[in-house]
Amino acid sequence: MRDAQVTPEGARIRWVDMPGDPRRATRVFLHGLGASAAPYFAASAAHPALAGHRSLLVDLLGFGISDRPADFGYTLEDHADAVATALETSGVRAADVVGHSMGGAVAIVLAARHPHLVGRLVLVDAALDPTPVVHGRPGVSGIAAYTEEEFLAGGWREIREVAGPHWWSTMRLAGREALYRSAVHRARGTTPTLRELLLALPIPRTCLRPKADQPLPGAQELAEAGVAVVSIPDSGHNIMLDNPDAFAQATAHALRAA
Repeated sequence: MRDAQVTPEGARIRWVDMPGDPRRATRVFLHGLGASAAPYFAASAAHPALAGHRSLLVDLLGFGISDRPADFGYTLEDHADAVATALETSGVRAADVVGHSMGGAVAIVLAARHPHLVGRLVLVDAALDPTPVVHGRPGVSGIAAYTEEEFLAGGWREIREVAGPHWWSTMRLAGREALYRSAVHRARGTTPTLRELLLALPIPRTCLRPKADQPLPGAQELAEAGVAVVSIPDSGHNIMLDNPDAFAQATAHALRAA
Protein backbone atom coordinates (compact mmCIF):
# COMPACT_ATOMS: atom_id res chain seq x y z
CA MET A 1 0.00 0.00 0.00
CA ARG A 2 1.22 3.50 -0.88
CA ASP A 3 0.00 6.92 0.22
CA ALA A 4 0.43 10.65 -0.33
CA GLN A 5 -0.62 13.76 1.58
CA VAL A 6 -3.22 15.71 -0.40
CA THR A 7 -4.47 18.43 1.98
CA PRO A 8 -2.62 21.04 4.03
CA GLU A 9 -4.12 19.47 7.16
CA GLY A 10 -2.43 16.15 6.39
CA ALA A 11 -5.18 13.96 4.89
CA ARG A 12 -3.73 11.12 2.84
CA ILE A 13 -4.92 9.28 -0.24
CA ARG A 14 -3.92 5.59 -0.45
CA TRP A 15 -3.64 2.97 -3.15
CA VAL A 16 -2.56 -0.60 -3.79
CA ASP A 17 0.43 -0.69 -6.14
CA MET A 18 0.57 -3.95 -8.11
CA PRO A 19 3.96 -4.44 -9.81
CA GLY A 20 4.35 -5.01 -13.52
CA ASP A 21 6.62 -4.52 -16.51
CA PRO A 22 8.06 -0.98 -16.21
CA ARG A 23 8.28 -0.77 -20.00
CA ARG A 24 4.50 -0.95 -20.27
CA ALA A 25 2.02 1.81 -19.49
CA THR A 26 0.88 1.95 -15.89
CA ARG A 27 -2.81 1.18 -15.36
CA VAL A 28 -4.82 3.26 -12.87
CA PHE A 29 -8.20 2.03 -11.62
CA LEU A 30 -10.71 4.46 -10.07
CA HIS A 31 -13.80 3.19 -8.25
CA GLY A 32 -17.31 4.61 -8.17
CA LEU A 33 -19.33 6.30 -5.44
CA GLY A 34 -19.38 4.33 -2.19
CA ALA A 35 -16.90 1.77 -3.49
CA SER A 36 -13.23 0.88 -3.06
CA ALA A 37 -10.78 0.10 -5.83
CA ALA A 38 -9.40 -3.27 -4.71
CA PRO A 39 -12.72 -5.12 -4.21
CA TYR A 40 -13.98 -3.87 -7.56
CA PHE A 41 -10.82 -4.05 -9.68
CA ALA A 42 -8.16 -6.34 -8.22
CA ALA A 43 -9.37 -9.41 -10.12
CA SER A 44 -9.53 -7.42 -13.36
CA ALA A 45 -6.02 -6.03 -12.94
CA ALA A 46 -4.75 -9.61 -12.49
CA HIS A 47 -6.85 -11.07 -15.33
CA PRO A 48 -4.67 -12.67 -18.07
CA ALA A 49 -5.97 -10.14 -20.60
CA LEU A 50 -4.81 -7.20 -18.48
CA ALA A 51 -1.97 -8.61 -16.37
CA GLY A 52 1.66 -7.65 -16.79
CA HIS A 53 1.22 -3.90 -16.31
CA ARG A 54 1.93 -2.01 -13.13
CA SER A 55 -1.55 -1.27 -11.72
CA LEU A 56 -2.54 1.34 -9.15
CA LEU A 57 -5.85 0.63 -7.39
CA VAL A 58 -6.64 4.06 -5.99
CA ASP A 59 -9.17 4.78 -3.26
CA LEU A 60 -10.50 8.31 -3.69
CA LEU A 61 -10.13 10.57 -0.69
CA GLY A 62 -13.01 9.87 1.69
CA PHE A 63 -13.42 6.25 0.58
CA GLY A 64 -11.95 2.81 1.26
CA ILE A 65 -8.50 2.92 2.80
CA SER A 66 -7.97 6.64 2.18
CA ASP A 67 -8.54 9.29 4.86
CA ARG A 68 -11.99 10.84 5.34
CA PRO A 69 -11.49 14.55 6.12
CA ALA A 70 -14.74 16.35 6.96
CA ASP A 71 -13.37 19.69 5.75
CA PHE A 72 -12.61 18.59 2.15
CA GLY A 73 -14.84 19.81 -0.70
CA TYR A 74 -15.11 16.47 -2.57
CA THR A 75 -15.79 18.13 -5.92
CA LEU A 76 -14.81 16.19 -9.02
CA GLU A 77 -11.93 18.63 -9.40
CA ASP A 78 -10.84 18.02 -5.80
CA HIS A 79 -10.87 14.26 -6.37
CA ALA A 80 -8.97 14.58 -9.66
CA ASP A 81 -6.28 16.75 -8.07
CA ALA A 82 -5.86 14.27 -5.21
CA VAL A 83 -5.46 11.41 -7.68
CA ALA A 84 -2.95 13.52 -9.61
CA THR A 85 -0.87 13.84 -6.44
CA ALA A 86 -0.96 10.05 -6.03
CA LEU A 87 0.24 9.57 -9.61
CA GLU A 88 2.96 12.20 -9.30
CA THR A 89 4.14 10.55 -6.08
CA SER A 90 4.26 7.21 -7.92
CA GLY A 91 6.23 8.63 -10.84
CA VAL A 92 3.42 7.89 -13.28
CA ARG A 93 3.01 9.60 -16.65
CA ALA A 94 0.62 8.91 -19.54
CA ALA A 95 -1.25 6.20 -17.62
CA ASP A 96 -4.09 4.02 -18.88
CA VAL A 97 -6.89 5.23 -16.60
CA VAL A 98 -9.95 3.01 -16.07
CA GLY A 99 -12.78 4.69 -14.17
CA HIS A 100 -16.05 3.13 -13.06
CA SER A 101 -19.17 5.27 -12.64
CA MET A 102 -18.17 8.34 -10.58
CA GLY A 103 -14.56 7.22 -11.00
CA GLY A 104 -15.08 7.73 -14.72
CA ALA A 105 -16.15 11.31 -14.08
CA VAL A 106 -13.03 11.84 -11.96
CA ALA A 107 -10.94 10.27 -14.75
CA ILE A 108 -12.32 12.73 -17.33
CA VAL A 109 -11.53 15.70 -15.08
CA LEU A 110 -8.09 14.26 -14.30
CA ALA A 111 -7.30 14.02 -18.02
CA ALA A 112 -8.53 17.57 -18.62
CA ARG A 113 -6.69 19.16 -15.67
CA HIS A 114 -3.52 17.03 -15.71
CA PRO A 115 -3.07 15.92 -19.34
CA HIS A 116 0.48 14.66 -18.86
CA LEU A 117 -0.78 12.00 -16.45
CA VAL A 118 -3.38 10.32 -18.70
CA GLY A 119 -2.50 8.62 -21.98
CA ARG A 120 -5.65 6.57 -22.58
CA LEU A 121 -9.06 6.50 -20.96
CA VAL A 122 -11.62 3.71 -20.42
CA LEU A 123 -14.92 4.75 -18.83
CA VAL A 124 -17.00 1.98 -17.27
CA ASP A 125 -20.72 2.87 -17.35
CA ALA A 126 -19.90 6.46 -16.44
CA ALA A 127 -22.64 9.08 -16.85
CA LEU A 128 -21.59 12.11 -18.88
CA ASP A 129 -24.45 14.45 -18.01
CA PRO A 130 -25.95 15.95 -14.82
CA THR A 131 -28.13 13.50 -12.88
CA PRO A 132 -31.64 14.36 -11.63
CA VAL A 133 -32.01 13.88 -7.88
CA VAL A 134 -34.76 11.49 -6.75
CA HIS A 135 -35.51 10.44 -3.16
CA GLY A 136 -35.46 6.71 -2.53
CA ARG A 137 -32.73 5.74 -4.95
CA PRO A 138 -29.49 4.26 -3.61
CA GLY A 139 -26.78 6.09 -5.54
CA VAL A 140 -25.88 9.62 -6.66
CA SER A 141 -29.51 10.50 -7.38
CA GLY A 142 -30.87 9.44 -3.99
CA ILE A 143 -28.04 10.73 -1.83
CA ALA A 144 -28.05 14.15 -3.49
CA ALA A 145 -31.79 14.48 -2.83
CA TYR A 146 -31.06 15.20 0.85
CA THR A 147 -29.55 18.31 2.34
CA GLU A 148 -26.20 17.60 3.96
CA GLU A 149 -27.76 18.11 7.38
CA GLU A 150 -30.54 15.62 6.60
CA PHE A 151 -28.10 13.05 5.27
CA LEU A 152 -25.74 13.25 8.24
CA ALA A 153 -28.62 13.23 10.74
CA GLY A 154 -30.00 9.92 9.49
CA GLY A 155 -30.59 9.97 5.77
CA TRP A 156 -27.53 7.75 5.38
CA ARG A 157 -29.45 4.98 7.15
CA GLU A 158 -32.17 5.13 4.48
CA ILE A 159 -29.49 4.91 1.80
CA ARG A 160 -28.02 1.90 3.60
CA GLU A 161 -31.33 0.09 3.27
CA VAL A 162 -31.84 0.79 -0.43
CA ALA A 163 -28.18 0.20 -1.30
CA GLY A 164 -28.31 -3.41 -0.12
CA PRO A 165 -25.64 -5.48 1.63
CA HIS A 166 -23.26 -5.85 -1.33
CA TRP A 167 -22.85 -2.14 -2.03
CA TRP A 168 -23.03 -1.25 1.66
CA SER A 169 -20.03 -3.49 2.33
CA THR A 170 -17.81 -0.79 0.85
CA MET A 171 -20.11 2.23 1.20
CA ARG A 172 -20.02 1.86 4.99
CA LEU A 173 -16.27 2.60 4.89
CA ALA A 174 -16.81 6.03 3.32
CA GLY A 175 -16.83 9.23 5.32
CA ARG A 176 -20.41 10.45 5.40
CA GLU A 177 -19.44 13.97 4.36
CA ALA A 178 -17.39 12.42 1.56
CA LEU A 179 -20.28 10.26 0.40
CA TYR A 180 -22.77 13.12 0.43
CA ARG A 181 -20.62 15.83 -1.13
CA SER A 182 -19.22 13.50 -3.78
CA ALA A 183 -22.76 12.52 -4.78
CA VAL A 184 -23.92 16.13 -4.95
CA HIS A 185 -20.99 17.20 -7.10
CA ARG A 186 -21.31 14.17 -9.35
CA ALA A 187 -25.02 14.93 -9.84
CA ARG A 188 -24.25 18.54 -10.74
CA GLY A 189 -21.33 17.68 -12.99
CA THR A 190 -18.77 20.23 -14.14
CA THR A 191 -18.43 23.40 -16.20
CA PRO A 192 -17.75 22.70 -19.05
CA THR A 193 -19.79 19.51 -18.75
CA LEU A 194 -18.18 16.11 -18.46
CA ARG A 195 -19.43 15.33 -21.95
CA GLU A 196 -17.81 18.47 -23.34
CA LEU A 197 -14.56 17.71 -21.55
CA LEU A 198 -14.55 14.16 -22.90
CA LEU A 199 -15.25 15.27 -26.46
CA ALA A 200 -12.36 17.72 -26.32
CA LEU A 201 -9.73 15.31 -24.99
CA PRO A 202 -7.05 14.51 -27.58
CA ILE A 203 -6.36 11.00 -26.24
CA PRO A 204 -7.89 7.58 -27.07
CA ARG A 205 -11.20 7.18 -25.19
CA THR A 206 -13.56 4.22 -24.79
CA CYS A 207 -16.91 3.96 -23.01
CA LEU A 208 -18.01 0.50 -21.84
CA ARG A 209 -21.76 0.06 -21.38
CA PRO A 210 -24.09 -2.80 -20.37
CA LYS A 211 -25.58 -4.20 -23.57
CA ALA A 212 -29.09 -4.29 -22.08
CA ASP A 213 -29.10 -0.54 -21.35
CA GLN A 214 -30.65 2.09 -23.57
CA PRO A 215 -28.28 3.55 -26.19
CA LEU A 216 -25.85 6.07 -24.78
CA PRO A 217 -27.22 9.59 -25.34
CA GLY A 218 -25.20 11.47 -27.92
CA ALA A 219 -23.51 8.30 -29.19
CA GLN A 220 -23.20 9.68 -32.72
CA GLU A 221 -21.45 12.83 -31.51
CA LEU A 222 -19.12 10.72 -29.39
CA ALA A 223 -18.29 8.49 -32.34
CA GLU A 224 -17.59 11.49 -34.56
CA ALA A 225 -15.17 12.76 -31.90
CA GLY A 226 -13.36 9.41 -31.85
CA VAL A 227 -14.86 8.05 -28.63
CA ALA A 228 -15.50 4.31 -28.95
CA VAL A 229 -18.70 3.01 -27.31
CA VAL A 230 -18.60 -0.74 -26.57
CA SER A 231 -21.54 -2.82 -25.28
CA ILE A 232 -20.80 -5.60 -22.78
CA PRO A 233 -23.30 -8.49 -22.61
CA ASP A 234 -24.65 -10.10 -19.46
CA SER A 235 -23.80 -7.19 -17.21
CA GLY A 236 -25.31 -4.39 -15.20
CA HIS A 237 -23.73 -1.26 -13.80
CA ASN A 238 -20.83 -3.16 -12.19
CA ILE A 239 -19.56 -4.55 -15.47
CA MET A 240 -16.22 -5.72 -14.07
CA LEU A 241 -17.98 -7.83 -11.44
CA ASP A 242 -20.94 -9.02 -13.51
CA ASN A 243 -18.97 -10.22 -16.54
CA PRO A 244 -15.28 -10.11 -15.61
CA ASP A 245 -13.99 -11.95 -18.67
CA ALA A 246 -15.84 -9.74 -21.15
CA PHE A 247 -14.82 -6.63 -19.20
CA ALA A 248 -11.13 -7.59 -19.20
CA GLN A 249 -11.16 -8.53 -22.88
CA ALA A 250 -12.96 -5.33 -23.89
CA THR A 251 -10.67 -3.14 -21.77
CA ALA A 252 -7.56 -4.84 -23.12
CA HIS A 253 -8.81 -4.45 -26.69
CA ALA A 254 -9.60 -0.75 -26.10
CA LEU A 255 -6.11 -0.12 -24.80
CA ARG A 256 -4.42 -2.15 -27.56
CA ALA A 257 -6.50 -0.51 -30.28
CA ALA A 258 -5.57 2.88 -28.95
